[in-house]
Amino acid sequence: MNYKIINGAILKSDPEKLYTLSEDLFVVDGKVYENLPEDVKEEELEIVDAAHHLVMPGLINLHTHAYMTVLRNYADDVDFDEWLFKRVMPVEDRLPQEGAYWSSLLACMEMVRTGTTCFNDMHMFRGQSARAAADAGVRAFIGRGLVGEDLYVDGASRFEDCLEEQKEWESSKLLKFVLAPHAIYSCSAKLYEQVAREAEERHMLKHTHLSESDVEVANCLEKYGKTPVEFLRDTGFLDEKTILAHCVKMQGEDISIIAEAGSTVVTNPASNAKLGNGFAPLHKFAESGVNLCLATDGTSSNNTLNLFREMNLVSLIHKGLAGDSTMLPADQVVRMVTENAAAAVGMKDQIGTIRDGANADLIFVDLNEPSMFPNNNIVSSLCYSANGSEVDSVMIDGRFVMRKREFVTMDGERVRFEVQRIVDKYL
Repeated sequence: MNYKIINGAILKSDPEKLYTLSEDLFVVDGKVYENLPEDVKEEELEIVDAAHHLVMPGLINLHTHAYMTVLRNYADDVDFDEWLFKRVMPVEDRLPQEGAYWSSLLACMEMVRTGTTCFNDMHMFRGQSARAAADAGVRAFIGRGLVGEDLYVDGASRFEDCLEEQKEWESSKLLKFVLAPHAIYSCSAKLYEQVAREAEERHMLKHTHLSESDVEVANCLEKYGKTPVEFLRDTGFLDEKTILAHCVKMQGEDISIIAEAGSTVVTNPASNAKLGNGFAPLHKFAESGVNLCLATDGTSSNNTLNLFREMNLVSLIHKGLAGDSTMLPADQVVRMVTENAAAAVGMKDQIGTIRDGANADLIFVDLNEPSMFPNNNIVSSLCYSANGSEVDSVMIDGRFVMRKREFVTMDGERVRFEVQRIVDKYL
């Protein structure tokens, strides 16, 4: 189905600012156009009346663990080591493959409901995150979590999972696959070196956790005599196709190393705060020219997948930390979940933007909701007023996956039933 979107406020951008225009949009064969392509007849289009709505690029959640929705509110108010090693990992070991599918589909429901159209996922269960995203019609970058001393020995089965997933879904328009070594405390230097080579040869992105906690940094300094950032630099892992989640505990030359490599930093403020790890020095990253993006992390440590909540938190937290009300203005924060994230996954000008020929990944935000009215500054309202409930409809690749707050591609009642069944049996 092709569409003509009328009467909406369209979120546009230039290098200086984000702004809105009142103009029609056309969606043809999954792409956005400001003018109708000559070979398409206007009378064949379905009219979408977006009066009193903002039409904007779908949000991009750049670090998730979708299967963890089953662990929502399960391991709270404990320190990081207990949370990960004593609470989360034991359940991961018990959870069946099918359980990971349903919990990942629940994650897709929550993300769509709150305006996310694309996510970058690190998972533990072969094929389940990809299957859920495909069934939901959500764009995703999928990475099987890798661990071990040697990618081709003790890490081989997980690496094979990753390659088999990629092969199975190679014809998908919405799914792409990344190499995702878990962290420096679960992967050796040799494995990171091997992943770096494989990623270069296979033209794949890389995704890892980095410098999330004091313990991680202290152990790395004790074991290797270098910071986690220096450790990754020396393996050849850091480059412009590397996505680094967290980067809270920066020391010495860490920030300049990341900047020189051209890697992307993804901050997760709710998760970092909840686990007591602190906050990434975003102002220093920004001053160094690092591409900054935003994510929720998994629901076991957040406990939501709501990027509107995250936008609000990241701006307010860093204004307060800096004692500077101009820190992380709304314009910059909105770009973190749109244009910046699109650049991080190699899809600049294809997603995270509304321009001719871009993929039609669009969300419709109700500007008549009490939280958004009056519409004095729409861009500011996205960061400081919206809570995600204002998202009325979601389109991905030109297809509605939620319309008038009703899911089109997912059966919410079935998903909730299956997830509860898994909770009752395995938690």
